[in-house]
Amino acid sequence: MSVRTPYRETRRKLLMAFDVGTTFSGVSYSILDPGQVPQIKGVTRFPAQKHVSGSSKIPTIIYYDKKGTVRAVGAEAVTDASIEKADDEGWTKAEWFKLHLRPKSLSTNTTMSSIPPLPNGKTVIQVFADYLRYLFECTCTYIKDTHLNGDTLLATLGHRIDYVLSHPNGWEGSQQYQMREAAVLAGLIPGTPEGLSRVSFVTEGEASLHFAINNGFASTKLNHGEGVIIVDAGGGTIDISAYARQSNSYVEISAAQCHLSGSVFVTMEAGKFLSNFLSGSKFSDDVKIIQKCFDETTKLRFGETEEMQYIAFGSYRDNEQEFNIRNGRLKLTWQQVASFYEPSITCIVKSVKEQRDFARQTLSHVILVGGFASSDYLYNRLHALLEPVGLRIIRPENHMSKAVADGAVSFYLDHFVQSRVAKVTYGTLGGVPYDPNDSEHVERQDQTYFLCSGQKRVGSRFLVVLPKDRRVSEKEEFRKPLMRQFKSKPEFSSVSVTFWSYGGSISPPKWRDVDARMYSEVCTVEVDLSHLTRKTEDIKKRGPKGKYYQLDYEVALLFGLTELKAQLIWKEKGVEKRYQADSSFSLTN
Repeated sequence: MSVRTPYRETRRKLLMAFDVGTTFSGVSYSILDPGQVPQIKGVTRFPAQKHVSGSSKIPTIIYYDKKGTVRAVGAEAVTDASIEKADDEGWTKAEWFKLHLRPKSLSTNTTMSSIPPLPNGKTVIQVFADYLRYLFECTCTYIKDTHLNGDTLLATLGHRIDYVLSHPNGWEGSQQYQMREAAVLAGLIPGTPEGLSRVSFVTEGEASLHFAINNGFASTKLNHGEGVIIVDAGGGTIDISAYARQSNSYVEISAAQCHLSGSVFVTMEAGKFLSNFLSGSKFSDDVKIIQKCFDETTKLRFGETEEMQYIAFGSYRDNEQEFNIRNGRLKLTWQQVASFYEPSITCIVKSVKEQRDFARQTLSHVILVGGFASSDYLYNRLHALLEPVGLRIIRPENHMSKAVADGAVSFYLDHFVQSRVAKVTYGTLGGVPYDPNDSEHVERQDQTYFLCSGQKRVGSRFLVVLPKDRRVSEKEEFRKPLMRQFKSKPEFSSVSVTFWSYGGSISPPKWRDVDARMYSEVCTVEVDLSHLTRKTEDIKKRGPKGKYYQLDYEVALLFGLTELKAQLIWKEKGVEKRYQADSSFSLTN
């Protein structure tokens, strides 16, 4: 199953996969030589990183000075020297910036207030670009240091580097577009169609599945038709996906889920508790410091043994017995600390059960990966809650924290997943014939209009092209016939269609003004049709108010891969013509 075939292309290529996480990031890569079986390698040394064998992650942190210049990144940003200099010179720290990309469906008042703001004058694309540039430079340095003739290799492959960027399951076309923009800004690729095509995307859930397959799970544990649930527990998000094995490939069997419930939210729960617990204490102003100490020490050690927990934050002179503070250590009960994990654990268990119920087929294994998966307490709690309902929890032995980066390379090379399930509903906005007997039409009387042909229509209708929860094979196409009428030739020179997604609970969604917050613009496709005005015999019509021009066309979506492809289709003299929005399609949000 996981036996990789030799690379079939005729030219040598370099592949880099960047896993930019909320709190930690990693890189994997592969040198693709014609006729050779590609190997997945990880970058295990970064500047200022403590030299621990096999270390493959660095903090997702950037420091900017007052002029907006990058001063420290990754492991360099958490050294004592950098932290002191940041305080002395007024540097600004960017952390958790990945979450500023999140779609509307993942935004709540609580999460928005909890996510650290971006540095003044910086957009999320600019910060993302600075971090991607740093990861690229580190990867190049690592290749030069560890490969024979590494300098020559990079010099000859500079324009033949492909990139895979991983992202949470809940990220959509808008987030992919912004990440690709960041890759251009970082100098990884040029902003040409050829350059943009060198970046591909994979969800963290699918990357984790590829990692599990390559680490021996699927070939020995699953029979044909059996499924597995992937839980990628990261710093910011929990990504949950379900797949079933079909011969030598996999199909997604339930719409993937994404929740803002990763390990940083355990720390947030600790912060809420500490603010209340230390109210009235002389250390109440030190809650942020104590919370940080919890995140870096106590949280990492917390396990199943029900013993008192301690957060060391000060010196032996720091004491306040009534608040359980002695010798600079705050004492908490095991139950208090366990409560910080409960929202995340509840979220995972609920989502896993939903995946199983929706799939309606044999699902007996849950693979737990990601940085948060290294928590023994998390693993043991999930084991206790899911084993009784017939779900076995498995943690791969090999570097769970690098599962996504390695899996992203495997996604590019091995392509195990052959079909996926739409997480949201995709469509476009338009008008439908007005029905005076339809109360919903009557309510929207102010949105009615007349076509050139005289037909009365009502707008604001969401025209579904690809419904949520639909399983889509890689080559399957979803089409919707549309029509546009124009009074004059100049109006007919181009057609623009905007695609939308709906992530709410209404099924099927019908009106843009109902549950409006859950609609997001995906992309806009504009086609130059000026050449058709010279051949009006096919498009010229006559209505009650004279002649007009009509274009009958279709919109199409292809969603078999992890990136949505949008097309406009029309006919000229009976011959079908297509225009596809490539990687440079314009986004309007």
